[in-house]
Amino acid sequence: MSSHHIVKEKQEPALYIDELGDFNEELLGQLLEWSPTLLVNGENYDKIVSLGLKVDVLVNGSNQEVQEDTRIVQGPVDALMVAINFLYEQRYPAVNVITRKFDLEKFAGFEDKINIVVFTERAKHYPIKSGFSVWKPAGSQFLIHGNRYLEVTNLMQNEEEVFEVVNDGFVEFSFSGQPIFISEPI
Repeated sequence: MSSHHIVKEKQEPALYIDELGDFNEELLGQLLEWSPTLLVNGENYDKIVSLGLKVDVLVNGSNQEVQEDTRIVQGPVDALMVAINFLYEQRYPAVNVITRKFDLEKFAGFEDKINIVVFTERAKHYPIKSGFSVWKPAGSQFLIHGNRYLEVTNLMQNEEEVFEVVNDGFVEFSFSGQPIFISEPI
């Protein structure tokens, strides 16, 4: 008995590669597993094509030759902003972003528009709303971005913004206001 997976368009998060750097190839393969819409920063296009990947959207690309059926999207701001705004306008519900450095300033403001997870070489970063809870084994770590008052359960602060899970089980974050970004090592 074989199984065939049919993925409806926009059902899986799109994948935007801003900067690939030394990103883990196995994790990249997992993010590409369900054939998401693949957007690539023009500066990384040749490297991505050399990996044998089909690029759906080239963002802020120069006069380079592109694969057949690749859409080119240009914008007046940096490629990251152009890509996320394009996905929002195309009604994509979610996007995974690969970049070398997580810059909270760049991603703040998008958390209410599109479900976003940002992957760097060592961590994944994502926004949470108050009441967010997740099961984690003891010793797992979270980095909480921003200086805001929040209450946490089953977490102990061990450095300025680093929290460690005390016991195997659920951790919960409670705070007021807008969503906040947290990070976990990968």
